[in-house]
This record gives sequence, structure tokens and C-alpha cells, in this order.
Amino acid sequence: QVQLVESGGGLVQAGGSLRLSCAASGRTFRTSNMGWFRQAPGKEREFVAAISWTGTSSYYADSVKGRFTISRDNAKNTGYLQMNSLKPEDTAVYYCAATTNWYGSRWSLDPSMDYWGKGTLVTVSS
Repeated sequence: QVQLVESGGGLVQAGGSLRLSCAASGRTFRTSNMGWFRQAPGKEREFVAAISWTGTSSYYADSVKGRFTISRDNAKNTGYLQMNSLKPEDTAVYYCAATTNWYGSRWSLDPSMDYWGKGTLVTVSS
């Protein structure tokens, strides 16, 4: 079992930065691949970024590539999403999730995840 708790959301102006954290409990997190997803009001959930359990592979949605960076610290059982150059369209509830699968280029195709956090709200004002 893996429990995931997101934090770090808040209100930020366009062009600003935020760093989200995903604190995990459970031994299997260290061998689980981790993803960040988001859901904007009235829209379906979408993939944002993923990182392998070793931290050596990552994958990003085109909409955030070059602006967001995913990372993890397995010693702390924590994953991160550094978000720079934020835009109003980045406003959403952000969720972290974990899975034993690595989806490669299929991360953007609604991958099946084993565990989910409850989300943290990010609001970007214009």
C-alpha cells in the first residue's frame, strides 16, 4: 500500500513559480513510478509529468515541457513538481499518483495508476 499526500498548492500570479510536494508512506513508493496529473474546473483530468522509480527517466506533457520539472527523493519518500512560468491555464487541482508500470510515450493516454493522492489546488491569476 502507498498513501500519497500533496502539498504546496496556492495562489500565484502569472509568470510565478510553485513547487508541489508529494509525501508518500509505504515501502513500495521507492520502487514505484510517479506521475503528476491535473484537473481544471469543467475539464477532464490530464497527465502532466512522470518520473521513473530510479529517477533516471522522465516524461512531460507538451503543455508543460520546458516549464515544469519533476523530481523525487527516495530517501525522503517524496516527489516534487517544480512549476515555473505559470500561466492562468495551469490552474487546476494537481494530483500525484504511483504505479509499478512505466508507460513511455503512452503517459499522455490516461494511464492506469495504482495509488492516488487527494490533490492540491493551484490557482494562477492573470
